Amino acid sequence: MQFETRAIHDGQEPDAQTGAVNVPVYQTSTYLQDGIGRDRGFEYSRTGNPTRQALETALASLEGAKYGLAFASGVAATTAVLNLLKPGDHVVSGNDVYGGTFRLFEQVFRPWGLQTSYAEASDLEAFEREINDRTRMIWIETPTNPLLKVANIARLAEIAKERGLWIVVDNTFSSPYFQRPLEFGADAVVHSTTKYLSGHSDVIGGAILTSNAELHERLKFYQNAAGAVPGPWDAWLTLRGLKTLAVRMREHERNALRLASYLEENPAVERVYYPGLASHPQHDLASRQMSGYGGIVSFELAGGRPAVDRFLSRLQTIFLAESLGGVESLICYPPQMTHASMGEKGRAERGIKDNLLRLSVGLESVIDLENELSDALAFAAPGLPRAEPAATAGAR
Repeated sequence: MQFETRAIHDGQEPDAQTGAVNVPVYQTSTYLQDGIGRDRGFEYSRTGNPTRQALETALASLEGAKYGLAFASGVAATTAVLNLLKPGDHVVSGNDVYGGTFRLFEQVFRPWGLQTSYAEASDLEAFEREINDRTRMIWIETPTNPLLKVANIARLAEIAKERGLWIVVDNTFSSPYFQRPLEFGADAVVHSTTKYLSGHSDVIGGAILTSNAELHERLKFYQNAAGAVPGPWDAWLTLRGLKTLAVRMREHERNALRLASYLEENPAVERVYYPGLASHPQHDLASRQMSGYGGIVSFELAGGRPAVDRFLSRLQTIFLAESLGGVESLICYPPQMTHASMGEKGRAERGIKDNLLRLSVGLESVIDLENELSDALAFAAPGLPRAEPAATAGAR
C-alpha cells in the first residue's frame, strides 16, 4: 500500500465489537484478567494500551520499521535512547541540534557520566575525527534545528557500521512522508510527534521506530520501567493527525518553498536557510535523500536584534511561539527560545546569530503569509528597498 493509505489504515482497523471506523480511546488504567497469568493481551496501561498500540503500529508502518514505541514527549523518547548507554560511553552528535537535546546531553547525561562531542552536521570527516574507543552512538538531526543543514545518513550509517556503533536519526523536521532514515541504514528513528505527525498543536508526544529486535526489546523494557508513556487520548489525537499527514506535508512544503524564495530576494533578509533552495549548500544531497524539503524556513534579518523586534511586532497571523509543524504558522527566536540552553558561546560556535528567526510555515493562504512577511520586513528595515510579493495568480 502507498503511504497515504497506510497513514489512514495501518494499525487502525474498525473496532471488532462495534464496527467504529476510528480506533476507540481506551481510557482505562487496568484490564480484567481471566485468571492468574491469563490476561487478554493487556494488563496495565503503562505497559500497554490498545490506543497506544494502534499508534505505535501506524508509526512503524510509516517509517518502514518493524517496531514502534510511543512516549510522552520527544524529549522522553530521546532520553530512552540515551539510556541504552552507560556512564563512560561517548556519543558523537551533530553540532546543530534542538536545544532540548543539547540540554539533555550537557545538563542531564554529562553529570551522569555520558560524554558527548559535536561534529559539523554536514562534514563526514568531522564525525570520524570525533569517534574514539568509548564511542557507542552517532546522533544526528537532518535537516537540523535551526539551521537546516543536511547530514548524509547513508554515509554516516556506513561509518557507524564499520565501527560497531548505533546511529540514531531525529526525523522530526522531515516526517516519514519526506524522509525515512531506516532505508539509509539508521538503527533507530526518533520523532517529536508533537510536531508534524500530530500536526495540530494540541498534543505532546514522542516516538522511537526501529527494525532492530535487540534495540526494540531494550527500549520497550525502558518504556515500561520508566513509564514516560502517552495517555490514550494523546495517542488518539496523534493517530487522527497521521491520517492527513501526507496532504499536510505537501502543502507545508509548497508554501515554504514559495516563502523561502521570496525571503531570499528580499533586501531586508541577509540569509535564508531552506534545503529546497538551489543556494543551500546541501541542496543536491537533500534532493537525493528526501522526497521533499519540509515546511521549516530559517532566516537572518538585516539590522540585527532591533530589526527582529520590529519585525515580530508587525506579525498578526504568524504567531510568535515555541514548537513547529502545526497547521498554523509559528515563528520563534532560537537564541532566547528553543536554543537558549546552549548559551551565547555555544550558539556562536554553531552559527546561531542574534538576528536568526525560525519559521514553521503553516497551511494558511500563501498569499496572506507572503503579504504579512512583506509588511513586517518593510517595517523592520525601513531604509531598504521594499521587495513586493510575487504575483498571486493561481495561488490559494
